Amino acid sequence: MIALISGATSGIGRSTALLLAEKGYDLIITGRRNERLTELTAKITQMFPVKVLPLCFDIRNNAEVVKAIEGLSTEWHAIDVLVNNAGLAAGLGPIQTGLLSDWEQMIDTNVKGLLYLTKAVLPLMIPRKSGHIVNIGSIAGKEVYANGNVYCATKSAVDALNKAMRIDLLPHAIKVTGIHPGMLETEFSLVRFKGDAEKAAAVYQGVEPLHPEDIASTILWIIQQPKHVVINDLVITPLAQANTTQTFRG
Repeated sequence: MIALISGATSGIGRSTALLLAEKGYDLIITGRRNERLTELTAKITQMFPVKVLPLCFDIRNNAEVVKAIEGLSTEWHAIDVLVNNAGLAAGLGPIQTGLLSDWEQMIDTNVKGLLYLTKAVLPLMIPRKSGHIVNIGSIAGKEVYANGNVYCATKSAVDALNKAMRIDLLPHAIKVTGIHPGMLETEFSLVRFKGDAEKAAAVYQGVEPLHPEDIASTILWIIQQPKHVVINDLVITPLAQANTTQTFRG
């Protein structure tokens, strides 16, 4: 079995790569930070008897995506699982003061990047009538919150694409699953606040958030279901969170 995981250099992607390797999956891991890809590749191959192919490219650049996937050798063509994990939030504020650069970064990564990689990989799945696409969305794609505007819009788009892919790929027996985490402690808030560690830490104050391993174990459970079973959509929150606006901080 082969799994391709985007955004594998941290958070959900990294945890998923480690867990799937433990379960015997050969891995194609992608990301923009080559040193982290190299480190993760070494770690996995030292720990588990699996093959790992690191591919360093920017998912926002379709030419780079196409070059990477079309350049795969035959032994890597039978991709069984695609985890579209790469994504981010940039900035937090009302739409009237939002930065165009932040908006473009989120749209290019969260929506266009997901589409670019999916389109590149599908020709390797469709002829085999086999494959499973797991798209990592967000609870923000289900319920909009104040100052989330464009980020929420991109994750709403991911939610819509999950449903559309499921319809379009139905004749090809390809599974599609959307996973929508709530409050999750990764580099997410640090990236959103452009490296401000104090602001990032405040997001999780008084709460035990989800951890990347929680989502990784969910992905594993989803892709291990019988051939005829598809988990279409999951919203996952920590115990202290009811929705995007209601969180109990004890």
